[in-house]
Amino acid sequence: MILIIATVHRAPLEVHKAPLESAMQLIRVAPTSSQADEWALVLTAADIPNRVEPEERGWAVLAAADDALRAYTALAAYDEERRDDTRPPPVAHDEPYPWMSGVALALLMLWFFSVSGTAAARSPWFEPGSAIAGLIIAGELWRAVTALTLHVDVVHVAGNAVAVAVLLPPIVQRFGAGGALWLLLLAGAIGNVLAAAAHDPLHRAVGASTAAFGAIGILVALRIVPSGSPTRRTRWTAPVAGVLLLVMLGTAPNADLTAHAFGLLAGIAIGFAAGVALRRRPGAIVQWILGALAALTVAGCWRLALAK
Repeated sequence: MILIIATVHRAPLEVHKAPLESAMQLIRVAPTSSQADEWALVLTAADIPNRVEPEERGWAVLAAADDALRAYTALAAYDEERRDDTRPPPVAHDEPYPWMSGVALALLMLWFFSVSGTAAARSPWFEPGSAIAGLIIAGELWRAVTALTLHVDVVHVAGNAVAVAVLLPPIVQRFGAGGALWLLLLAGAIGNVLAAAAHDPLHRAVGASTAAFGAIGILVALRIVPSGSPTRRTRWTAPVAGVLLLVMLGTAPNADLTAHAFGLLAGIAIGFAAGVALRRRPGAIVQWILGALAALTVAGCWRLALAK
């Protein structure tokens, strides 16, 4: 846009008079000398010789007849830019809150629990899929992923399902469904690997709570690196729910506090990096790709676990 520099109050005839070889033509009449000076500067910036003269209706901006069309066009473009600058930004309508994304993942967790069974029933899924610290450090990194899908009993899976149902939607609202699933999986897996490094080699763990705490960490990071204008629901509901779930899951019997803490830290780091790198939510195609990659990662890890 053409920048207008405030002019010193001098007689317009002295400021804008320029040698003209052809007849002068009236371009516009301004009610004030400052307005006329502004238009004259626009024409000068467009390399159109001009002059300002007083007349009965105000101040006339004149230009050579040969340059009249260029002068009209330049001033019209300037007016349009001024209108764009003063026009209020369009009102953004909030998208529907993606609460179904959390419900869908929670139902998927419950379904897999019905397939894998409980630890007390000596389910064959637990031996190859549990996060055994020594084996993870020894190279069986897939256990950091498969352990997220296993749960000891109904109470265990129900608590994690509630956590995911509440914590996933605000992340989906910011990064999209595919992006949110990938971030959640990444935070849970990294948290399990870090916990394995800190635990005794014989330590075993299962459950999606590491990923749930990763989700809390992501939401904490997004409070530091906001994007756009988050809705009131995203600003307040998710952090409050995160604190409540932190208390519920963190104080449960046999809770793996180390894994929870590392999941939280991993979520904060991942959420901060993603929030800085992705100022805008990726498009639908990218979301489908990320969602498919997350599903294939889980399936591939289980394939490795069962083939071991």
